[in-house]
Amino acid sequence: MRKSVMNFIEKNWDRCISESRTDREDMIGVPYPYSTPNSGCFDAVYYWDTYFTNVGLMLAGRQLQAKNNVDAILYLVNKLGFMPNSNKRCHVETNSQPPFLSEMVREIYEYFKDEVWLSSAFNVLKKEYEFFMTQRITPIGLNAYGSNAMSMQRSRDVAEMYKRRTGYDYSENEIEKIAYHAIAICESGWDMSPRWLDGAQNYASVDLNSLMYGFEKNMAYFARELGEDAKIWDDRAAERKQLMIKYMTAEDGLLMDYNFVTGKHSSVFSVASIYPLYMKVMDQSYAEIVLDNIDRLTGDFGVYACEKNNYSGAYQWNYPNGWPPHQLIAMKAFNNYGYTELAKEIARKYIDVVERSFKKTENLWEKYNVENGTNDTEQEISARGKLPDMMGWTAGVYLSAVDFLENR
Repeated sequence: MRKSVMNFIEKNWDRCISESRTDREDMIGVPYPYSTPNSGCFDAVYYWDTYFTNVGLMLAGRQLQAKNNVDAILYLVNKLGFMPNSNKRCHVETNSQPPFLSEMVREIYEYFKDEVWLSSAFNVLKKEYEFFMTQRITPIGLNAYGSNAMSMQRSRDVAEMYKRRTGYDYSENEIEKIAYHAIAICESGWDMSPRWLDGAQNYASVDLNSLMYGFEKNMAYFARELGEDAKIWDDRAAERKQLMIKYMTAEDGLLMDYNFVTGKHSSVFSVASIYPLYMKVMDQSYAEIVLDNIDRLTGDFGVYACEKNNYSGAYQWNYPNGWPPHQLIAMKAFNNYGYTELAKEIARKYIDVVERSFKKTENLWEKYNVENGTNDTEQEISARGKLPDMMGWTAGVYLSAVDFLENR
């Protein structure tokens, strides 16, 4: 079955490349061919999807296409001052996504070793950093997912979308609150999730701040490579780490999303608490705390987005669903701290669920039910009608898991 999945992936890479070089009414053009999540309902370059797609492209020997993808995103950041959810105009008006661009730049640079390219990318990354540190900063000095300004009509449309997708019925005076909450969740990439029940924009999120820590450490690395001052970036990362420990440490020692308005932590334990290990923010003692709690997040076929909970509503980024990006994040996180066997177990489980489902459906899917090992994940009230097939991050993480097992 592994050979069949590998052949399917190799056959479909080129089918998931799109070009949109000129501006359209609904989309901003980019001067590079870019990878889309699949060859059907997605025709744009999506931000954080692209990172996990690139992982697979690099392993498949398609480094030039991976670089095209990064150049497309750098182009948009340079043009707009931030990377939207995608280059669709509706996303430009509303939100970004988790800031994986510095990770993408680092992986492309370490392969091609092009310092001229890195110098240009470094300057563009400063624009993205400025966006998050001005438009997504909180009173406590940490970052929160948020949204761009919206008209009342746009707010109504977003509130209706949230109602349709989760089942939450809002009142007239909640429209703007629900709209900003929903878009902030979309910016997280976890659309939708019960992590932030009382307003996502009011939480300093663990995953976002871990990524921002990694952003700062990557910028320090780039600065050193380019012969520039790295201290300012290292200092920013060190300050962020201390703020994360101060505000996000819950009673059990886990780092949890922190509501800076109420002073309370989220009660939903999720993969977000693993991100500090993925980005190497914390020391070994924190890894041991996460390890003591990992059974709350693991099923027979992978890592759940969130532990099992009784929150009302339908959320696709919730138990029992396991998303490909989370499997890679958990795998790398535990390997970073010496828990290689656990990392391999996560890799094996992901390979297993992909192959089991592929045997029945002859396709790859955007997420899987990691409790029963199927692609039966439609617990979200959705207008999409059916679960979309997926190449992008599903293929990328699959190839990464196979590579990890074969080469560690």
